[in-house]
Amino acid sequence: MSLSLPSQLVIAGVVLWVLSSLYQRFFAPSPLDNLPGPKSSSLLTGNLTDMFNRNAWDFHRRLIHEYGPVSVVRGLFGERMIYVFDPKALHHIVVKDQYIYEETPVFLNFNRLFFGKGLLSSLGEEHRQQRKILNPVFNINHMRHMTPLFYDTAHRLRNAISRQVTNGEQEIDMLSWLTRTALELVGQGGLGWSFDKLDSPDPNTLAEFLKAFVPTVSPLFLLMRFMPFFAQIGPAWLRRKAIESVPIDRIKKSIEISDTLNRTVREILDLKKAALASGDEAVTSRIGEGKDIISVLMKSQMEGSEEDKMSDEELMGHMNSLIFAAFETTSGALSHILHKLSEHQDVQEKLRQEITAAREGRDSIPYDELVALPYLEAVCRETLRLYSPIATLNRRTTQDIVMPLAAPVRGKDGKTFTEVPLPKGTDVAIAAWGSNINPAIWGEDAEEWKPERFIQPLREAVTEAHIPGVYSNLMTFLGGGRACIGFKFSQLEMKVVLAVLIETFKFEVPKDKDIYWNFSGVQFPSVGREDEHGQLPTIVSFAKSM
Repeated sequence: MSLSLPSQLVIAGVVLWVLSSLYQRFFAPSPLDNLPGPKSSSLLTGNLTDMFNRNAWDFHRRLIHEYGPVSVVRGLFGERMIYVFDPKALHHIVVKDQYIYEETPVFLNFNRLFFGKGLLSSLGEEHRQQRKILNPVFNINHMRHMTPLFYDTAHRLRNAISRQVTNGEQEIDMLSWLTRTALELVGQGGLGWSFDKLDSPDPNTLAEFLKAFVPTVSPLFLLMRFMPFFAQIGPAWLRRKAIESVPIDRIKKSIEISDTLNRTVREILDLKKAALASGDEAVTSRIGEGKDIISVLMKSQMEGSEEDKMSDEELMGHMNSLIFAAFETTSGALSHILHKLSEHQDVQEKLRQEITAAREGRDSIPYDELVALPYLEAVCRETLRLYSPIATLNRRTTQDIVMPLAAPVRGKDGKTFTEVPLPKGTDVAIAAWGSNINPAIWGEDAEEWKPERFIQPLREAVTEAHIPGVYSNLMTFLGGGRACIGFKFSQLEMKVVLAVLIETFKFEVPKDKDIYWNFSGVQFPSVGREDEHGQLPTIVSFAKSM
C-alpha cells in the first residue's frame, strides 16, 4: 500500500529531524573540540571501553596526568564527554549548579530497574524530601546510639576469626568476612534487623549474592547505555519480560541477585507491618521512637499527610538502595584498609599501639574517643583518598551552561581559557579519584600511601583548593545535595571493626598471591587480573599482645 504525499512528507521530515539531531549531537563542530583529550579508540564505543573495564587504571591515570583537570573523551558514536577534576568546576557541578548537572538517565534507570524507587533513583524535590526524612538516621547523636550495636557485631566477627586461627596462622578470605560484617552492620544500624550471626565460616547467601553484583553487572556497561531508551518501552512488567528473555548469563545473574534482595526486603517489611498492625507494643515503640532506617520511614508513613505517604514500593526502594550502597562501599573500603595494613607492618603496629592505649582495658573505646584517634583517622582518610571505592561519577547537563575553571587550560589551538561552555545534554564524568590524587594539590607523592600526611598540617595547596567534598578535602563521598548521606555511618563502621580486629590479630599478605584491585562501579579485590570472583586472601594470626 502506497503512502499519500503528505504522509511521505511527514515521514521524510521526521527522518531529517532525527538525522539532524544526531549530527548536531555527535558530529557537528563544538567548542568542546578545543579541549585536550585522547583519540577515540572506536567509532562505535569511543573511549568507553578504555574508561570502564577492570584494568582501566592506566587510562584514567593518563587522563589525569597528560590532559589535566578538564579534558574531552568520546562516548557512543563519538559523543563528546567531559572528564573533570578542576576544583572550581567541581564546586559548580555538585554544589552551586547541582540541579543543572543531574544524574544521568543510565544511572537513574539502572537503580530503578534493580533496586526500585529509592534515594538513588530520585531527582529534584523528591530527592530533597527523601533526604530530609532519612537525615536523622545519619546524624552524630544516632551514631553514638549505634556504636554499641556496631561493637557487638565486630566482637562476633573477632570471635569467629579467633576460632579459625586457634591453632596458628591461617589464610582467610577477609573480603568474605568483611562483606558479611558490612551487611550485618547496615542491618543492625539501618533496619533493626540481623542478617548474619557471624558464627560460622560458611558463606552467607545474601552477602555472597550482593558481593557478586558489581563484578556481574560491570561488564554490561555498554548495554546500560541503552537503558534510557529501553525504560520508555511499555509498562514495567513488559520491560521485565523483555529483560528476562535476553540470552546473556550476566543479565540473568543480575536479575537473580536483585530478586533475592527484593524478597529479603519484602519479608522484613511485611513482618514489621504485621507487628505494627497487631498492636505489638514493643514494635510500636520502636517504630515510633526507633532510629533505624525502616523505623524512620514507617514513622513518616504514620505521621505524614496522605499525599506525602510512601507506597510499599517506595519503602522497598529505599531499603534496597541503602542496603546495597552502604554494604558495598564499606566492605570495599575496609578491605582496602586491611590490605594496605597487611603490606605495611610498621603502620599496622603503630595503629595497634594507639588502639590498645585508647581502650585502657575497657571492653571498647567510646564513640567520641574512637572518632578522635588521630592515627586511626589518618589511616582511614589516606586510604579513602588514594583508593576511593568509586573512582568516577557521571552527570548530564539539563541546559546550556558555562563551567568555570580554577586554573587556565590550554586548548588545542594554543590559546588558554578559564571556562568551558557545555551544551545541554553533555555527559560530565566527575573524576573523584583524579581530584584525590591531583599532584598540583596533593604534591608529587600524591599516589603514595602515606597516612602521616593527615597527621601533619595539610599542604597549603589542599586547603586553598576548596575542594567541595563533604569529607576532608576529598571527593570520595562527593558533595552538595547528592553527597553520600551515610558517610559518617560508614566511617564509624570502619573504625569500630578496625579497632577490634587490629588489636586482636596480625594481618599479612600471602607471598604466593597477587592481589589486584579491579576498576569497577565499586572497586573490588581479586587474585590476579583474570579472576572475576572477588576475594582478599590474607594471612591471619593472633597479635603478639594476645
